Amino acid sequence: MIIVPIKEGENIERALKKFKRKFEKTGALRELRARKTFTKKSVERRDVIKRAIYRRKLQTEEI
Repeated sequence: MIIVPIKEGENIERALKKFKRKFEKTGALRELRARKTFTKKSVERRDVIKRAIYRRKLQTEEI
């Protein structure tokens, strides 16, 4: 359970922003979306490799 302490006189929008940030860090929504559909291990591995290649390409272009 996510608990967001609110100081006296603190704006409700700020507290909501803190809550959203904490919720995002837990990764619950990301996990829920991932569980929605099944992806084979081979497809997951392929996506990981594609992301790694893309990152490597960006890094080499910077240098």
